[in-house]
Amino acid sequence: MSEVKATNVHWHEGQIKQEDRERANGHKGVCMWYTGLSGSGKSTIAVKVEEKLFEKGIKTYILDGDNIRHGLNKNLGFSPEDRTENIRRIGEVSKLFVDAGVMVMTAFISPYREDRDKVRELLKEGEFVEVFVDASIETCEERDPKGLYKKARAGEIKEFTGISAPYEEPSNPELVLNTTEETDVDKNAEKVVKFLEEKGYLSN
Repeated sequence: MSEVKATNVHWHEGQIKQEDRERANGHKGVCMWYTGLSGSGKSTIAVKVEEKLFEKGIKTYILDGDNIRHGLNKNLGFSPEDRTENIRRIGEVSKLFVDAGVMVMTAFISPYREDRDKVRELLKEGEFVEVFVDASIETCEERDPKGLYKKARAGEIKEFTGISAPYEEPSNPELVLNTTEETDVDKNAEKVVKFLEEKGYLSN
């Protein structure tokens, strides 16, 4: 999947730099990478965080797992190889958003630690913020908003994370949201916004 086929290409540098865009936006560009099991609350929290940031005049965009698979990654399945390629592509897209001075939020299960670490390596120090949306498998199955766990248990969905495929928890995430203990979406979103404020991401 990651074979390099285009070799006679060169990066074209423009006159406007990331720092210029961040200065114009009034805040830093950063990739907020939400990871966790299906049903943990990644997308729901990302949407609420975006609402709060938008109210503050922050330029944001959400890259959601399902949405991306409707277009950019519609040719990928859920095998380990396809999952890796899925994350690689979205990592590259996230890098472009950060370069544009935007606060991009991704909501992907992204089950493999190595794949997430590779995205971190694409970005500069401090530009990748890993948010572990931590919920037990029991909690996620109980919620099961899309009915996926039920189908996975019945053998209708193969290679389903947490059931028939592994999930590797982050070893050192910047932020942990335990949505088994704290189920209030607004409170979890406030924790993210507070983190961004305290770390200086919302000003430039």
